[in-house]
Amino acid sequence: MKITIKLPKPRNPLAVLARTRKAGAHASYNPSRRVRRLEKQKLAQALSGRKDDSGYDV
Repeated sequence: MKITIKLPKPRNPLAVLARTRKAGAHASYNPSRRVRRLEKQKLAQALSGRKDDSGYDV
């Protein structure tokens, strides 16, 4: 009778490299996109009747 030892699945070597480089989305700093997103959120809040950051009704 032959005994076989099941080895764990090998790790992805690329994942380790990416993690050490702090890999992520390219060009995540985009001020124009951020401004558009904030304006869109403010508009959605105003249309839904929710309050803004200051606590007053919009």
